[in-house]
Amino acid sequence: MKKRIWIFFVAPPAAVLFVFLFGELVKYLWNWLIPALFAGAHLITFWQAIGLLLLCRILFGSWHSKNGSGPRRHWSRKWESMTPEEREKFRQRMRARCGNWAQEENPTAGPA
Repeated sequence: MKKRIWIFFVAPPAAVLFVFLFGELVKYLWNWLIPALFAGAHLITFWQAIGLLLLCRILFGSWHSKNGSGPRRHWSRKWESMTPEEREKFRQRMRARCGNWAQEENPTAGPA
């Protein structure tokens, strides 16, 4: 019963307050920084700030929950289930595709 009360009476106002505060924060930070840094930049409204937050969430965030689902957890589970031979084979394929990003043994030596 307490959980139902919380979901219907506490969560919606908290969500609205959260969105309002972050929208205002983005609006004030944008209006303070961007016009000063970039000539010709304009001030934004609250709704534009909310749109900017949503755009950033789409581009840089994720929509999955933090309870263990999502791409990072998927690859972590996949890596943990691999045998040492499979891991080494995977590393070799990635080196072939992306190059060797590991630090060299002797970083002061020049290219051969």
